[in-house]
Amino acid sequence: MPTIEVIEQLAKRRGLFWPSSEIYGGASGLFDYGPNGTAIKRNLENLWRKYFLSLSDNFFEVETTNIMPEKVFQASGHVSSFVDPIAKCKKCGTAHRADHIVEEFLKENFEGMTPTELTELIKKHKIRCSKCKGELEEVAVMNMMFPLEMGVGKESKSYLRPETAQGPFVDFMQNFEVLRKKLPLGLAVVGRAYRNEISPRQLLSRMREFTQAELQIFFDPSKIEEHEKWSEMAKYKLVLFPSGDKKTTEVTCDDAVKKLKMPKFYVYHLAKVQQFYLEKLSIQKERFRFRELSEEERAFYNKIHWDIELNVEALGGFKEVGGVHYRTDHDLAGHAKVSGKSQEVFVDNKKFVPHVLELSFGIDRLVMSLVDIFYAQDKDRTLLKLPALVAPFTAAIFPLVSKDGIDKKAMEIYDQLKGKFRILYDESGSIGRRYMRIDEIGVVAAITVDYDTLKDNTVTIRNRDTTKQERVKIADLEKKLIV
Repeated sequence: MPTIEVIEQLAKRRGLFWPSSEIYGGASGLFDYGPNGTAIKRNLENLWRKYFLSLSDNFFEVETTNIMPEKVFQASGHVSSFVDPIAKCKKCGTAHRADHIVEEFLKENFEGMTPTELTELIKKHKIRCSKCKGELEEVAVMNMMFPLEMGVGKESKSYLRPETAQGPFVDFMQNFEVLRKKLPLGLAVVGRAYRNEISPRQLLSRMREFTQAELQIFFDPSKIEEHEKWSEMAKYKLVLFPSGDKKTTEVTCDDAVKKLKMPKFYVYHLAKVQQFYLEKLSIQKERFRFRELSEEERAFYNKIHWDIELNVEALGGFKEVGGVHYRTDHDLAGHAKVSGKSQEVFVDNKKFVPHVLELSFGIDRLVMSLVDIFYAQDKDRTLLKLPALVAPFTAAIFPLVSKDGIDKKAMEIYDQLKGKFRILYDESGSIGRRYMRIDEIGVVAAITVDYDTLKDNTVTIRNRDTTKQERVKIADLEKKLIV
């Protein structure tokens, strides 16, 4: 089981990620990706795009701005409601997120509690500052958005977006018109979001600038109890941790509708999200679950809210990496009220404001989770058993030596494969050291070119996970590397 320190050392050593502006001491909650981490992140984003945009012919990706006027967030409720509880230390002045410091002390989840309730818990259990052991002030609240002054004049106040969702909401009517006025309509954004976290921590799991992949699905609320492909998923089993329960349970989609009173449109998308994690990312079922949030815990705009959680051992257990949120018409109705522009559509001979189902994913948290989940120690080597679709390289080409035409032949093979696969070429150091380097970043296969290659056009291909080697004809390499 890797510790957070082990992950941090591996990430820095192998070019996955590290603190931003580190030569100046770093910046809390900000991280930069190295070349291998960037490759993993991009592969993950592209896999997400391919999978979720294929769920419907009417799902599309859009790109919207990171900076938005204050009125957008007045309409969405973020100006008044997007707050976190803060507890300052009377001695050293350190600001702590109150529910987190209580959680660390009592080993329970206290998200959604009021400042008064958190203050009472801190006093009752004599919880102190984790930095200097000083006494904590009464819990207050702080808005998590980053304000900006854009241009000059009265209309200059803006914010960095705290989520990618508002772009699709304010642009809904334009996209609805362009895309032939059909529902359900999915608008996806993969991009940056910004939150002024009180106490960023645990590497990529809680950052101030991060990447989200979100799909906003606009639909007719009168059809929430149906989905055209329901029969495909009706018997599929979901891994659920309902609010108030003490353990997870596996429930068919049919039973989630009948017994848990969840709408079919929502449950269908829960199932597709679970399939993404278990089948596309190859995450073990026992390390995945949906956790239902109570009314007190869930975001102010959500009527139904199940978090996507993964068991990240370096962080102490199950942690949120995304969520499936039924936002009702909260956003479109809010923007209609503040902007004065109607968000009603005319579909199936009736007028209504569409409701929204949001599929939300934290890409950075997922990168860190994958490093934890697929980290392994095998005797004297460290490896990341990343799924091939996410690994930074499909294969590495190694010339046994850089002479006698072996390096030239290796480069020929590299040129042959690099247009079709993500290929790394490395001729530096011993074969053993080269194996070690690629194992630690998750490269799936190593192809070694040696003297026999010059005689019979075969190479040795080594499997990352088993270290087993086999002799393969160069002409058959593409079939071996198909992912």
